[in-house]
Amino acid sequence: MDPGGPVRSLVWGAGAIGGTLGASLARAGHDVTLVDTVAEHVAAVNRSGLTISGPIAAFTAPLPAFTPDTLHGTWDTIILATKAHHTATAVRALLPHLTPAGCVVSAQNGLNELAIAAVVGEARTVGAFVNFGADYLEPGAILYGGRGTVMVGEAFGEPSQRVSPRALAIRDAWRDFDDRAAATPNIWGYLWAKEAYGAMLFATALTNESIADGLARPEYRPLYIALAREILAVTMARGVHPEAFDGFDPAAYVPAAPAGASEQSLDRLVAHNRKSAKTHSGIWRDLAVRKRPTEVDAQLGIVAALGAEAGVPTPLTSAVVQLIHEIERGQRPQGLEALDALAGVMT
Repeated sequence: MDPGGPVRSLVWGAGAIGGTLGASLARAGHDVTLVDTVAEHVAAVNRSGLTISGPIAAFTAPLPAFTPDTLHGTWDTIILATKAHHTATAVRALLPHLTPAGCVVSAQNGLNELAIAAVVGEARTVGAFVNFGADYLEPGAILYGGRGTVMVGEAFGEPSQRVSPRALAIRDAWRDFDDRAAATPNIWGYLWAKEAYGAMLFATALTNESIADGLARPEYRPLYIALAREILAVTMARGVHPEAFDGFDPAAYVPAAPAGASEQSLDRLVAHNRKSAKTHSGIWRDLAVRKRPTEVDAQLGIVAALGAEAGVPTPLTSAVVQLIHEIERGQRPQGLEALDALAGVMT
């Protein structure tokens, strides 16, 4: 991989995140190929290109797209951008297309580097943290709604080795998508911090409130703070130092934080989300619009399991998982009543 030069990438999962990233890299002159399981999406991209809309950028990028069964060839860099619960299936499918010295970069929400490494090996697994806002609108069309932190780093190996030449090369390429993209020796710190913030997003998705409106409600702030605190307790029990990003400051949620620090962090999260044209989380869209299972088991279920291993109780996190599943099964409507049920676990 040539630092500073064009990067040849295969993007596996061309939805909101993978599509936005892939189209942006292709527009900048990188050699990008898309893979997606939705045949209509693939056909639309091959017919008319992938159209990105929204306040950040508006363009159409012509680039090749395939379904997994029609793809041929191998790549040194495969960007995995599927939903978290599709990770294991996707990694097994992409394995024949990964060169022996290549790597899989997880541009996903969750701790999916663990599942990726179980298939391709730790040496071929690179972590990434992506917090920009995007939505899949229809075949061939994606909304890029708001900028957010973008980080790359080695997920395994010694800390001193985690800002590697290949991570720097990926960072350099991704700066053609967002000029603030950076490399970090502590990618797990970002991923675990996103788990804590993500738990708040799952809580807001129990309702029909926007992210900003949900986080702004004062009556539920003790709940959001308790959720973040619970997950950060698991984070620190595993020896990970969580990192701050886009208004979320993990240090504001620990029990020893100064009075009012967590409320100030929530205010910054509200302000960050009000700037985005993406008003609701992808979790909410899965439940309310696309009527499909969410990533809750892969994102929060794993935290509860890892918490149990570490001897850290996670009753709120487990309750979020249960409530999301009830909505998925049609046993509970989305609404503030669902958030009230979660708050009841605190009492």
